[in-house]
Amino acid sequence: EEEPCLLRTLFQRDRDRIVHSKAFRRLRNKTQVWIDPAHDHFRTRLTHTVETTGISRGVARALGLNEDLVEAIGLGHDLGHTPFGHTGEDALDRELREHFGRGFRHNEHSLRIVDLLERDGHGLNLTEEVRDGILNHTGPVEPATLEGKIVRIVDRVAYINHDIDDAVGAGVLAPDELPRDEIELLGKTGPRRIDRLVHDLVETSQEAGDIRQSEDVGSSMLSLRSFMFERVYLGPHTQEQHDEAREVVARIFDHLLANPAEVPDGRGELGERLADHVAGMTDRFALTYAGQI
Repeated sequence: EEEPCLLRTLFQRDRDRIVHSKAFRRLRNKTQVWIDPAHDHFRTRLTHTVETTGISRGVARALGLNEDLVEAIGLGHDLGHTPFGHTGEDALDRELREHFGRGFRHNEHSLRIVDLLERDGHGLNLTEEVRDGILNHTGPVEPATLEGKIVRIVDRVAYINHDIDDAVGAGVLAPDELPRDEIELLGKTGPRRIDRLVHDLVETSQEAGDIRQSEDVGSSMLSLRSFMFERVYLGPHTQEQHDEAREVVARIFDHLLANPAEVPDGRGELGERLADHVAGMTDRFALTYAGQI
């Protein structure tokens, strides 16, 4: 329990605590798709977070839901991402399973950050609704609130379309290589596709009394997501980056495992503290650190 703020709602307070956290600031140097990108206009985990939050807030406003709640969830949902995006997450998960018999998922780690790690181990003391939305923005369990469900869907809306833009800009994809049927339904440009997806989400949710996409638009979005995993996220053009990321995470993990005194003090046993330390690294810090050991 805390004394209420006379100027802010509880969800506004949560939003401010997330924005002022160290984990939030580190997102600017964490991968979205491209590792430590030199190109000024490629997305990072921070720009993805801001874009997801902005779209989510627009949906919440259109549906008459709580904008402060959806904003807090959106800003906090990816705090637990490792360096090197999903490749780094998979590599850390593999190391932890092999050596400690426990896995790693970024959504679970996001909750650990706000509950335990920020403020020197005291956590941010967020509301239950925000905590639930952060934890369940991905995974098998749907969020308990309508606002959390918005972020869960919009997260995909944002990263699929923005990652297409970055892949085309990097020369990994040509616009005419995108799946024809899905592009005809959703739109030829990123802004048009997002507009189509957002309008469909709002209109379908209003009719359903729940947060839902229509069958054809939702299926097309998931098909486009599968295409991006095949051609970009796990495709041959980024294989070299994936291999480098896995090697860097494994090298750091093995070094720290052999030198546990170098693992910072924190909450939990060695496996938990090691995961906290590696997951908290930015791309650049991890690359530099691995080059020095």
